[in-house]
Order: sequence, then C-alpha cells, then structure tokens
Amino acid sequence: MASVSRLLLLLLCSHYHAQIASAGGEQSYKILAASSQKPQVVCSQPRVSPPSSSGATVPLNHRQGPCAPVPSEKKPTLAEMLRRDQLRADYVQGKYSNKHRASGLQSSEVTVPTNLGSALDTLEYVITVGLGSPAVTQTVLIDTGSDVSWVHCDGSSPFDPTKSSTYAPFSCGAAVCAELGAEGNGCSNSQCQYVVMYGDGSNTTGTYGSDTLALTGSEKVDGFQFGCSQAEAGFGDKTDGLMGLGGDTESLVSQTAATYGKAFTYCLPPTSGSAGFLTLGAPSSTSGFATTGMLRSEQVPTFYGALLQGISVGGNLLDVSPSVFAAGSVVDSGTIITRLPPTAYSALSSAFKDGMKQYPTAPSRSILDTCFDFDGQDNVTIPSVSLVFDGGAVVDLDANGIILGSCLAFTATDDDGTTGIIGNVQQRTLEVLYDVGQSVLGFRPNAC
Repeated sequence: MASVSRLLLLLLCSHYHAQIASAGGEQSYKILAASSQKPQVVCSQPRVSPPSSSGATVPLNHRQGPCAPVPSEKKPTLAEMLRRDQLRADYVQGKYSNKHRASGLQSSEVTVPTNLGSALDTLEYVITVGLGSPAVTQTVLIDTGSDVSWVHCDGSSPFDPTKSSTYAPFSCGAAVCAELGAEGNGCSNSQCQYVVMYGDGSNTTGTYGSDTLALTGSEKVDGFQFGCSQAEAGFGDKTDGLMGLGGDTESLVSQTAATYGKAFTYCLPPTSGSAGFLTLGAPSSTSGFATTGMLRSEQVPTFYGALLQGISVGGNLLDVSPSVFAAGSVVDSGTIITRLPPTAYSALSSAFKDGMKQYPTAPSRSILDTCFDFDGQDNVTIPSVSLVFDGGAVVDLDANGIILGSCLAFTATDDDGTTGIIGNVQQRTLEVLYDVGQSVLGFRPNAC
C-alpha cells in the first residue's frame, strides 16, 4: 500500500511520470450541457474513436435510449433506478468482508455459488449479436458482474434452439454442467439445467447448451456455452438475454481466451442518445491508457478490482490518506453510482460544493445527497473530478461522468472498511480495458 508521501511524490512528478487519462482536457472546470441530464429522443452520430484493439468490435448502446435496436419501454424514475442500484451494490459488497487486504481483494469466508448474479434491472447497456445457424439476431445486456450468459427460449422469443443446426444441449454428466454448480433442477430429460438467481430477486432457469455465436460478420465463436431460458421471474424488458463478461469460467471472456487473450474493452457513451462499443481482445499497445494493477479474488472470481489512492477536485488533491481506500474497489459495468469510503466521499462532497456556490443547492435524491438546482441553465460549469489509482494513473472524468440528475454521482459506503465500487456513470466516454491475462485495468479518454 502506497504511503501518503509516496502519493504526493507521484502527484508532484505527474507532469513527467504519471499517466493522465483526461476526458476533456486538463482543467479545473468542465462545461456540462443541461440537456444531457434529460431523456434523449434522437440518436446522434457516434463520437467514437477507433477501439485500441484489432479484435472483434460490436456497437454498444444504452437500452433505454434511441440508439438501442429495440429501445426499452420501461424507463424507471431516478428514484427507482437508484433503489435498484443500491440492491446491486449491497450484493457486490456483500461478497467481501471488511477485514480483507487490498493486495488480494480478499473475500469473506461465506461461499457464494457461481450461479448467483448481480441485480438484473440495473443493467443499462446492450450489444447485438447473432446466435445459431442460421444466425438469429439477439440484443443482450452486458454485465461484468455476471458469468453465465443466457437468452430467452420460451417459444415466443426470436431464438428457437430446435431451428439451429449447430445447437447442442449439454448432458447432465458433462464436465461443463458440473462446473455450473447449479442447484435445484440440475438435470431434466438427461439435459443439463442451469439456475441463475440475481441479487434483486429476479431469476432465470433453463437448459445449458452451446451454439455458434456471431460477434461480427467474420468473427464467430464456435461452441459458445450459454443458457437457453425457459422461465424467468422479475424480468420484463424487451432485451433477448444477457452476456456475462465476468472473470469466471462460464463468461464470454473466459470462453474466448484462446482467441482474444482473456481481455476486452468497452466504451460507455456520455448519454443514452449516443453509441459506444465493446471489443474482445487487448490493444496492441497501452499507449494512451492510464493503467493500474487489476485486483482479483480467488473466492469471488467474477469481479475485477482496482486500488484507488486519491481523488482531486478542480485540480486539487483532496486531503485524504491513501489508506482510506485500502479495501479496494470493484470496477463494474452494472453498478450505476460510484461508492466511496465515507471519509473520501465527505471530502469530495465538501470540495465539490465549494466549487458550485454559484448554483442553489437542492434536496437529496435517494442516495444522492449533493444536489443542485440547474433550472433555467443551458450549460453548467462544474469542478473537474479525477480518480487517482495505484501506480500513478490519473483518470479525469467526463462532465457526464460527474453529474447524474443534477446531483454529484457518488455516494458513501457503510464504512471505510467496505469495498468500494467504480460505477458506470464515472466510466462514461472512457475506453475501459480489462486485461485479465496481464492483470491490468486501463482507461483511455474521449473514446466515444
């Protein structure tokens, strides 16, 4: 764990040595368009810079925005979205004790079966792929907090396994079936059955099998393993299923390790009215990325972690010891709001308010308690916020990665010993690199 003196030395020398990921330039303030905080009705031309990897790239869209192939009809209120987000955060944080060491992101002694997932209704981003032979178009949610991928197969859904010449269910005795650790109806008609129960109470059950997955016209995954869901509860969205991007053996990332090196990147767009991308494969060079070590837990292999060391607001480093962040943070595509240790969040909120004195304060909105009144404003000037990671990587957040619903898009964990979470709002416009093989996380600015 870096000491305070080491961190200060790194920051003082950052002009020469620190890696700077600057989404919008190095400056003390950023301009936020007030319209970006409102529902988007038009899909704008994507502001996408080429992905750093030459692997398979697919477009990524917000499921409730106009760029989605089939925009969701369910648009929850901010309060409902944050309530669901808290369920997911509670689930993720519940995987880890408050006695672990950050060097290993050690988990609690409670064993959680691999067939449990995070909260399903918090997932916000979708990709479109082809499944089967002939390929059937499927629009699926992505989730770094899930390993088992699945699609609807209930008879009324687009994918019908009986019409695919390459579909094959796994037998109950297959090694793949044993690795699922599924409970309940693990076998039916000699076919392997899976069960995924999510942290928000939703679930999916069905047959576990394999088929051809088409990522692009030329990039295909033969024998892709996934669940063919015959029954779901608590899932009423129009998407066709879920693509697991977690770190355990069942995920797409692990299944394609031989081809893409167990690495992927994505860029989440700044608003629901623009597009991003998901790419399988590591970049040929990490030049342009601010990189830091990836933390993993053998007992909770799904999640990817990183070690924060500090936060700056308006270009000034907060007076918070790096030891406050010793519990580590999970970098997650499915959690919306970033969770910080209370000591760090209090300092961040106070410094941010100091830079926002020109705007009236507003009442708290659910878990967000640093809110402002932007009525009548076309553009809002907000202090910049940067996250400092272990090794000197400084990630300057986009303006849309700082504010959500006129509030500072951060909240506090229960205590300084609780594992933090880097949510998807803070990841907006950054190409986020998960190089599992090299144990590296990276952030490239202005990617979408």
